[in-house]
Amino acid sequence: MPFRAADALLPLTPIAFEILLALLEEDLHGYAVLQQVEQRVGRTLPLRTGTLYRALARLLDTGLIEEIDAGDRAARTVKVHEDDERRRYYRVTPLGRQTAKAEALRLEDQVSAARARKLLPGGKR
Repeated sequence: MPFRAADALLPLTPIAFEILLALLEEDLHGYAVLQQVEQRVGRTLPLRTGTLYRALARLLDTGLIEEIDAGDRAARTVKVHEDDERRRYYRVTPLGRQTAKAEALRLEDQVSAARARKLLPGGKR
């Protein structure tokens, strides 16, 4: 894959960013990603299975995540719950980690601007 700057893919969609956040701590299969996202933002950002798998496909296509094959998964210390050979596991790539960080910084800048304009507490008085 040719070099791509981490900020070249910004802004991320909220769902793509949440998927990357879910995968930053551990490699997960699709349904576990869905559960992680729902647990964190379920009411404000409902995620359906079709939307999840389309987002995963886009993240794979852009190189932000990669699918882990069964042999690699067994060799790593992946938390496997009810392991099933049919499940596809995903991990964040170095580009995905850099892009997630760039997106977090972009969002932090927006929140700072909102605070400065007194939309949120904690801004300049």
